[in-house]
Amino acid sequence: MCGIAGLFHPASPKPVDPARIVAMTDAQAHRGPDGSGVWTALGVGLGHRRLSIIDVAGSPQPMALPGEGHVVTYNGEIYNFAELRAELTARGAVFRTQGDTEVLLHAWTAWGPDMLARLNGMFAFAIYDADRQSLFVARDRMGVKPLHYVELADGAVAFASELKGLLAHPLVRRTPDLAAIEDYMALGYVPDDACIVAGVRKLPAGHFLWMQRGRPVPEPVRWWDIDFSTRAKGSTRDLQAELVERMREGVRSRMVADVPFGAFLSGGVDSSAVVALMADASRAPVQTCTIGFDESGHDERGPAGEIAARFATDHAVRTVRSDDFTLIDTLVAAFDEPFADASALATYRVCALARERVTVALSGDGADEALAGYRRYKFHAAEERVRGLLPPSFREPVFGALGDVYPKADWAPRPFRAKTTLLALAQDGDEAYAGAVGVTTPGVRQSLYTPAMARQLSGHRGEDRYVAAMRAAPARDALDRAQYADFRHWLPGDILTKVDRTSMAVGLEAREPLLDHRLIEFCATLPSALRLRWGEGKWLMKKALEPWLPRDILYRPKMGFVTPVSAWFRGQLADEAAALTRSPVLASWFDLHAIERIVADHRAGRAEHGRTLWQLVMLERSAARLFG
Repeated sequence: MCGIAGLFHPASPKPVDPARIVAMTDAQAHRGPDGSGVWTALGVGLGHRRLSIIDVAGSPQPMALPGEGHVVTYNGEIYNFAELRAELTARGAVFRTQGDTEVLLHAWTAWGPDMLARLNGMFAFAIYDADRQSLFVARDRMGVKPLHYVELADGAVAFASELKGLLAHPLVRRTPDLAAIEDYMALGYVPDDACIVAGVRKLPAGHFLWMQRGRPVPEPVRWWDIDFSTRAKGSTRDLQAELVERMREGVRSRMVADVPFGAFLSGGVDSSAVVALMADASRAPVQTCTIGFDESGHDERGPAGEIAARFATDHAVRTVRSDDFTLIDTLVAAFDEPFADASALATYRVCALARERVTVALSGDGADEALAGYRRYKFHAAEERVRGLLPPSFREPVFGALGDVYPKADWAPRPFRAKTTLLALAQDGDEAYAGAVGVTTPGVRQSLYTPAMARQLSGHRGEDRYVAAMRAAPARDALDRAQYADFRHWLPGDILTKVDRTSMAVGLEAREPLLDHRLIEFCATLPSALRLRWGEGKWLMKKALEPWLPRDILYRPKMGFVTPVSAWFRGQLADEAAALTRSPVLASWFDLHAIERIVADHRAGRAEHGRTLWQLVMLERSAARLFG
């Protein structure tokens, strides 16, 4: 894993100062502590920070292909590089190194942009082609590896793995994007098609950007998308067997490394499955690590220990306090943009623990999105059945009126929050699901914004991108549409951003075998009833894993990294909440008196605003770092 950066002048070639490339890569030194490099030519410059994983002694970057005029800077791993190397060698390519970086250069020579469909991996890379006078920038299918870019006042396009890499360039203007603030307040993260710094863009997952000298900078091109519109055929038994085989392929392909590797183990289905398949493929004990909490309701040390013992792993455990909020400033520095998924605290801790023993760790991320594992899918499917029975002319006025008068019970489990369910049933399914994945509702957001902020947003809503994705989804039913939207927004914007930034902050490479594109494409074809059956998400996966994992692991309630932010703001972080009401940073966009009201209501127990307060704390800290 690495950090990359670069500059390209698309209009006319201008000299590139290597010092600027060095500054951009040095800002990302945590991503690549093992080495660095810079390459420049007229009108282009590429930089690299390396975390050595494969061909540790060789494969320095940026890497040039002799005689071809091609140079690459690359972040990620190509898991099928050995197969591609053999194919390219048969076509006449001559290799000088043993790693996957040179494979990208020869693949570009052989296939151009069509190379992307042949790659199995996680990546963000830039290839300069001197013959074409072009820079080709691409990002992996799921968005595991990040890439930011911006057009500068001097006509250059700058790019970097992380936002902090761009901000090291003196021509990047630090102006907040108000629409991105709305997106963040709606979703809890700044999504893949937005950035908190105006003018900066993220190359979306599964897209490439091909800039050619003498032409305007084009819009990114989507080169991959997930398709839920077809259905696999076969018996349940055959589909179970195929699912396990594809999971096994994903795990084995990600066990290739020239450095020590292991796995995160939470005791849930997904990480347990990864560890089981790793143990099946490894002669040596798998190295696993678990974070425990000093609060029994959130502690997964027991189930994780059960799996560790079952597969005889070399297991490490560390207990952290449930009030472990001391990492706030560390996370703010790691993420650059505001990020309100509080589970990042625990994710950072488990990455730090893993890094003490290994350089690469496999995670279980991706199965919930691929196989409908989140509880919100169950609720959405149930609500859609009701919507199918009643026409909108009945649902909207009746359920809307009932929802308006029903008492609010944010503290209760979702099935008992009748107000939330009634209001959801009054909406169409796409709108309701977009609201369900959000953090702060449109009504609360509007009550917090200043009149000037509301006017400048001009009706922009953070939920709209979710609704649009669901309505345009290549899908057959409501569950397909919800999963598709999560793949487009939630997965790259929240889950993969969280894992990338927390792992890279400690110099750890995290790999996601359950996001192997072959597995994901297969899961998208499974009938909905095999993904979600009788209220049980990941149904086919759990049935397929019954010979591997105990039933108490497979069918226990989903836990995850739960962080008690609501209790914090009534206790240890009460002063932090109070400080929000005096923040000159937030005063630019929010009515401080309105913030004061939600702080008082939350602290007194009259309302539940813990997640919104956490959003505001992270936004205030991030904006102060970014904009002063």
